[in-house]
Amino acid sequence: MSAPVQPPEARVASEHPEAAGYRAGRTLPLRVEAMRQLRRRRTLLMGGVLTALPFILIIAFAIGGSRINLMDVATESAANFAATSLFVSAGFLLVIPVALFCGDTVASEASWSSLRYLLAAPVPRVRLLWSKLVVALGFSLAAMVLLPVVALAAGTAAYGWGPLKLPTGGALSAGDTVPRLALVVAFIFVSQLVTAGLAFWLSTKTDAPLGAVGGAVFLTIVGNVLDAVTALGSWRDFLPAHWQFAWADALQPQLEWGGMIKGAAVSVTYALILFALAFRGFSRKDIVS
Repeated sequence: MSAPVQPPEARVASEHPEAAGYRAGRTLPLRVEAMRQLRRRRTLLMGGVLTALPFILIIAFAIGGSRINLMDVATESAANFAATSLFVSAGFLLVIPVALFCGDTVASEASWSSLRYLLAAPVPRVRLLWSKLVVALGFSLAAMVLLPVVALAAGTAAYGWGPLKLPTGGALSAGDTVPRLALVVAFIFVSQLVTAGLAFWLSTKTDAPLGAVGGAVFLTIVGNVLDAVTALGSWRDFLPAHWQFAWADALQPQLEWGGMIKGAAVSVTYALILFALAFRGFSRKDIVS
């Protein structure tokens, strides 16, 4: 009678007793990676910039006395001020933390020559990428939430709480404002997944964090430029940048989903392709850094 076949992990444990307690899923916990990233100077700096922006806008409105068009009603209430803060930052400023957090993931480890030691721990490659991607996206979302939260607090102190008045007339009740702003933030986050995918993919291809971050920002800007080329016609519908301000439909008396659904579908499609390329490429890469 033949001996029962042992599973691979059982054979490893019997041949290497020191590995008996090893579990790939327990390596590089999200909590550990999150604390590492939270202590980084660039994380604290980015948090400081996003926190300061609403106060800078308040000072600008007070000194200049001018208002930017959603911007014509920017100082009507805290809700209007928060929407204005998102409007002036969504096109570029909020791209920076996404590119920074996602582009600095793997490339920074390679630049410090610590990547090969992480993998020798051993942390499986898929586990390493998954942990870093989840934490990077988490910090990116936190950055997008931080801005409107601070803007609502600062706007309440400066302009008072009230309904969100629309430049085209009409208003959203105070009770509807926070859910609508939350929807805006959610859409902005989804629309920025393309930048996240670009930065993360580039981070697995280079040992230079600045190259990954800068490359993602540059390609995002290229997308914005292409969207401005009206001669492209309906081809612009396939550009993520074409839908980046579709969230404005969430700030209408009658909520419109069409543009946001199309924009989310385009962004998620590109992002999934880029994330898949990152995992596929990194799994076959010869790690020397």
